[in-house]
Amino acid sequence: MTETQTSASPFAVGTELPAASFPITRKDLVRYAGASGDFNDIHWNGRFAVGVGLPDVIAHGMYTMAVAGRVLTDWIGDPAAVEEYFVRFSKPVVVPDDGVGALVEVTGKVTKALDGGRVQVDLTVVSTGQKVLGKAIAVVRIP
Repeated sequence: MTETQTSASPFAVGTELPAASFPITRKDLVRYAGASGDFNDIHWNGRFAVGVGLPDVIAHGMYTMAVAGRVLTDWIGDPAAVEEYFVRFSKPVVVPDDGVGALVEVTGKVTKALDGGRVQVDLTVVSTGQKVLGKAIAVVRIP
């Protein structure tokens, strides 16, 4: 551990990041589609999504990844401090057209002290009790 990563440090191995929950609605998906240019019907058209074998409309994987990344940027206070961010998409976030949508819940923990004043943070990202991002790992430069 470096001097800034002592066991009393808010960046010490074992430190848990503040958990957060993020609602995702169909409106969010339409906005994201416009920003990203990804207008695939599975992200907004329930009839089409069901027709191709999905339970309903699903959130864009990259949108889910970005929402989960907010836990990192809120914790560290500087989006540029997130030097690496990797996820494996394991389950889709199903977003029903019920006026409520889906809820993505994110927790994180510092799991490794790295050289150069950086730490590894592992995220756990779930929706409806299922892990939707597997192996969600970030490298964060600490202040």
